[in-house]
Amino acid sequence: MAKEKKSFGATTHAGRLLKLTGMTTSIATRVASHQVKKLFQDEESQKRDREKLMRDVGKQVAETLGQMKGAVMKVGQIASQMQDLLPAEIADALTVLQKASAPMPFSIIKRQLRHELGDDHANLFAEFQEKPFAAASIGQVHRATLKDGTDVVVKVQYPAVKSSIDSDMRQLRRILRLGALFKVNEATLDAIFSEIRDQLEEELDYKQEADNLKRFREFHRDEPWIVIPEVIDELSSEQVLTLRYEPGDDLDTVEASSSYSQELRNLLGERLFDALGREMFVLREVHCDPHPGNFAFRPDGSIIMYDFGAVKRIPEEDAKAMKALTLAAYAGDYEALDRILVDLDVRKGDGPDVSEAFYRPWVELLMPPFSDQPFDFAGSRLHLDLVKHTRTVPWKYLESFQPSPRTLLINRVLGGHYWTMRRLRVNQAFRANVEKTLDSVQ
Repeated sequence: MAKEKKSFGATTHAGRLLKLTGMTTSIATRVASHQVKKLFQDEESQKRDREKLMRDVGKQVAETLGQMKGAVMKVGQIASQMQDLLPAEIADALTVLQKASAPMPFSIIKRQLRHELGDDHANLFAEFQEKPFAAASIGQVHRATLKDGTDVVVKVQYPAVKSSIDSDMRQLRRILRLGALFKVNEATLDAIFSEIRDQLEEELDYKQEADNLKRFREFHRDEPWIVIPEVIDELSSEQVLTLRYEPGDDLDTVEASSSYSQELRNLLGERLFDALGREMFVLREVHCDPHPGNFAFRPDGSIIMYDFGAVKRIPEEDAKAMKALTLAAYAGDYEALDRILVDLDVRKGDGPDVSEAFYRPWVELLMPPFSDQPFDFAGSRLHLDLVKHTRTVPWKYLESFQPSPRTLLINRVLGGHYWTMRRLRVNQAFRANVEKTLDSVQ
């Protein structure tokens, strides 16, 4: 028991606060030392030391959050995918949080099951595997069998996650504000954290996730190749979610498998592309956690979507704005594109004027995956070319742009599925798919 307490001491509100406060104090000391040292350094030395400070801070934040569960780890995962929100050194360090986390001891999971479902797991299930099927930031998943022989998965939320969400986020924001680590202003930062907090609040309510699963199953009912697990209501609650087990091949398996021909890979890519497009523009909601573990594939062309805790609802005006933005990019209408980006709070209205000469290279880089010519995702250098081009842009123009709460999670979806398409090795033209989807937006 002593070992268990030591390894998972951050499962209580007080334990979490102590761990985060300790990290904050340590980082504050590092930053203060750096500020003093700057007074005696030339510009080149300041830059070099600043980069080292960011690497050290990123490593410390990643190590601490990796030992914890809940909001701080989840926000760390989100931040790692947003290179425009944090210094690259910190965002890079946080990528380790994308990997599967260490599971909770089964004694803790067993108590959660009894508390939520009102009985011991042995009385509720014919079989229940103690070793988790998967472990993540706010809960872990176990395989089980119902009394009638149905194979299911049981998602169990970790204790103290929901009660600690506000204090966790206050501490994390304080940590990331030290030394002006965020690259956005306070008002935008407030809006971003509010958006993330709302998503977390919803993700922590498994009854809401059950409703999301049912709604998306109904939306995709005429697309039998989109498989979304069925909810077992009688064995679900606010912090436990039991679903019919839907097996499939993960991306690692698909990458290495000869069963997936190029034709099949293209079909899977097209079906995934169309499903996400229809969710965004027709349903105006989107499954917004593109982690590879939330998707699986089958040789019959089916795609299984897991984990509907994170769902982004898209207001009608935002859907129309994204349609207009896409059409402006296709048409090369840079004045309209600039105006829409200002309306979406992506470009600051009080910044310097941004001309066609600024926008044209970005459009030429970003639009080939959406063109009428096949795009080879496997050989794509888009992510590298974007980084390379960013380094050539004058800072005064980059400062005119910021992550917008209205597009933050959508950008996360698009960026995440770019990597899915690369790993699937899709080679396909998507302009016709884009136009068909956009035609449904009034």
